[in-house]
Amino acid sequence: MTVGLYGGAFDPPHVGHVELARRAKRELDLDRLVVVVTARPGHKQVETPAEARLELARAAFPDDDVVLDSHPRTVDMLRAHPEWNDAVFLVGADQFCDFLSWKEPDEVLRRVRLGVATRPGFPRDRLERVLARLENAERVRFFDIEPTPVASRELRAKLEEGADVAADVPPAVAEIIRRDGLYRR
Repeated sequence: MTVGLYGGAFDPPHVGHVELARRAKRELDLDRLVVVVTARPGHKQVETPAEARLELARAAFPDDDVVLDSHPRTVDMLRAHPEWNDAVFLVGADQFCDFLSWKEPDEVLRRVRLGVATRPGFPRDRLERVLARLENAERVRFFDIEPTPVASRELRAKLEEGADVAADVPPAVAEIIRRDGLYRR
């Protein structure tokens, strides 16, 4: 059974996240996807409570397992969950370009394989530079996704201004944001 892991802050989850998961399931032949909401991401500040982000992620990924994890670093999460050894950890191409700055990237790659979502026109040389410095580069697989011009940071800014983001998030996510008044000043 091939398990995929898709981690992030999901603050809020948007259609780009959903598309990456959908394509990964098909392109990497995943039998199961575990969406891991990071309670306290080590690489960025989040103001939205973890439980609210967990509810949003469950709404965005209703057919998948969605869990909350307290580890700010991926390698620590993987050490705490040996049942996820040899899963496929999903990242976008931009995240992969920063992979060498992660805590113990080669240890991450010993524990899981990476599924890297690339979009048309993304500079392949940037990806190759990272691959060249990895001990187990053969554990990285690339797959294509359609570009989705949306980012959680931009959505939060729009929502603070009271803008409608219904086209950028799954309907169930939009409903929770509206119901709970999330991301308003």
